[in-house]
Amino acid sequence: MPRPTPAQFAYGSATVVFSTFAMLLLTQTRSGLGVAVIAVAGLALGLLVAVTVPMPGTPRAGRAAAARTNRRTVLVRAPRTPAPAAPAATPAHAHAEPVEPRVSQHSLHG
Repeated sequence: MPRPTPAQFAYGSATVVFSTFAMLLLTQTRSGLGVAVIAVAGLALGLLVAVTVPMPGTPRAGRAAAARTNRRTVLVRAPRTPAPAAPAATPAHAHAEPVEPRVSQHSLHG
């Protein structure tokens, strides 16, 4: 198991202190059992925060998943609708069917 980083210690300790203090103020408990339960809850919350702080040098889930799949995403832009031409200055070939633009993609063959 890797050793915890200083950031994990700092975040975990701050979470323990502040969450325990906040729970003690909000519940206004006076009994020893209530203080003990709140202290254990604060420690558990601090441990949870310390464990979830990302370790340096480890890839995040998104990067790791993308590296595992090794797939490329191809974005295809929809063809634009041509602007209407002026009726007096239209050449003869302007009334032909519009040709869809070619999409430059890698061929699956070869």
